[in-house]
Amino acid sequence: MSDPYLSAVLDEAERVAEQHDQIARSTDDPAHEYLRYAVLRLLEGEAAETSVDVLDISGVTVGYGEDDAMFESWGDDVEWWDDIPPREECTRFRIFYPDKHELVPRVIVDVMAALGAWRVWAGTAAACGSYDHRERREVHYRWPEGPPIEDLLQDRLQGPEAAVAPDGGRTGDVRDRMVVTEHSSQRADLEPRTRRAVDETMAVSLLEKGGRYEVRSASGNRYDVDVISESCTCPDWQQRTPEGGCKHIRRVDHEIKQGRVPRPDGQLPAGSTQA
Repeated sequence: MSDPYLSAVLDEAERVAEQHDQIARSTDDPAHEYLRYAVLRLLEGEAAETSVDVLDISGVTVGYGEDDAMFESWGDDVEWWDDIPPREECTRFRIFYPDKHELVPRVIVDVMAALGAWRVWAGTAAACGSYDHRERREVHYRWPEGPPIEDLLQDRLQGPEAAVAPDGGRTGDVRDRMVVTEHSSQRADLEPRTRRAVDETMAVSLLEKGGRYEVRSASGNRYDVDVISESCTCPDWQQRTPEGGCKHIRRVDHEIKQGRVPRPDGQLPAGSTQA
């Protein structure tokens, strides 16, 4: 049962990365954060259409946090946690569900199995000290950082058909534009804006992670390029919005592909030529 749910978790995590990238802007492990939030959305019935129908159980609430931090927040009187001591670099999911279920609902079991988490506690919410949920039951799962599913998500986000980087930036083509080298025989076939983008003297620098770059022309003009919204502050883009982008958007894309400036996630591509 877990294989279809694996696709469902990855589908929703990929959607989270595209539409809710802000949840991972303050973390060093955005894939982990996207997956945590995807599980919450799946089990709480908030997910969009996925590759498998995830049974919606009314009354499910998902909470999660760092395992040791959650333990510390409860204090020394939490006897129910003593059987499984808290661990660093682990997320603990606390999933509440209606007490009419004598067993943990199968959809919870399947989604958490697909994630690679394991159950560490189950019982009534009241016994767990959860006064606000005292009429429900609760199950806890522990999930370590760096599981295989994170690699699967990274492959989706950074693969040849994906454009979203772990922090919501873009790592590949902004549009399907030609990549050329200094002595490429293809230069003569380039569209005029692309040829100017490649030939003219411009200095490109990353202003901030998330896709904002500054482009300085030889004349001294400065323009802001946003590769996420695909926009530029130059007159050509503001007045004409040419298909394929103005020369500044194309130049930023070219510099990223050549490895001369950081990608929008702030990292340099493999084989970068930047010192």
